[in-house]
Amino acid sequence: MSVLLLAEVTDGALALDATAKAVTAAKDLGDIVVLAAGASAAAAGEAAAKIDGVAKVLVAEDASLGHRLAEPTAALIAGLASDYTHIVAPATTDAKNILPRVAALLDVMVLSDVTAVVDADTFERPIYAGNALQVIKSADAKKVITFRTSTFDAAGEGGSAAVETIGAADNPALSEWVEDKVAESDRPELTSAGVVVSGGRGVGSEEDFALIEKLADKLGAAVGASRAAVDSGFAPNDWQVGQTGKVVAPDLYVAVGISGAIQHLAGMKDSKIIVAINKDEEAPIFQVADFGLVADLFEAVPELTEKLG
Repeated sequence: MSVLLLAEVTDGALALDATAKAVTAAKDLGDIVVLAAGASAAAAGEAAAKIDGVAKVLVAEDASLGHRLAEPTAALIAGLASDYTHIVAPATTDAKNILPRVAALLDVMVLSDVTAVVDADTFERPIYAGNALQVIKSADAKKVITFRTSTFDAAGEGGSAAVETIGAADNPALSEWVEDKVAESDRPELTSAGVVVSGGRGVGSEEDFALIEKLADKLGAAVGASRAAVDSGFAPNDWQVGQTGKVVAPDLYVAVGISGAIQHLAGMKDSKIIVAINKDEEAPIFQVADFGLVADLFEAVPELTEKLG
């Protein structure tokens, strides 16, 4: 068996955490060949070669592979697929855009958000907002899989895989890049942060969300939000944690003014330590919290932020 793993490459740099966790997830499926693709991907390929468990790295650089366009990358992977039994990637925004297209080109199903590998044909994935685990056995000759990286530890570094440069596939020209609008932030990236502070509807307004941001900055944390807070305009969409947002599993998750609907819990219940601050002692979030504080967040959060000094 052999595995082609699509590395997460952003602006020419390897997203090491996501890629290394996908390597761990795929380690029992066979020899792992990592594909680093982009307008600029050589540096990402060199970084991927140092991940333990990587047997080989393929680097594909071409203008058509830049700007996060899915179709050219999917065409490239489909052209390489004959040499591999499994085509996998971390379940990032880019991979969720690319791998379903790969599966369609290969006429196989895509297995998304896999959280455990039972054997080469059998996998587990969460369903019903994480309230149940589905065991899937695939009869497809080639398995196309995205791994939910929050459930896997990152593979270490110290490898020395060979790096090979390959050409791009013909560009299907089904889409074209117009412009990028990227939110700049000095805070850690939400899905890979060790500490996350999230606010919910209870924060009350966009202005009061500054309380959450100040606490996060004191902790060196990423900022998250519930869907209710995002829908109310308190926080931007890319901060959303939950079933329809991002899935996180930090060492510490602080939930402020979040009731704990199952849709939100699906995105953070694998956090190592969960701290909840809510004035409603019956809030469902307290059922999953390791530490709970029943208090008015407008009093508790500023006091906590001050004491962290």
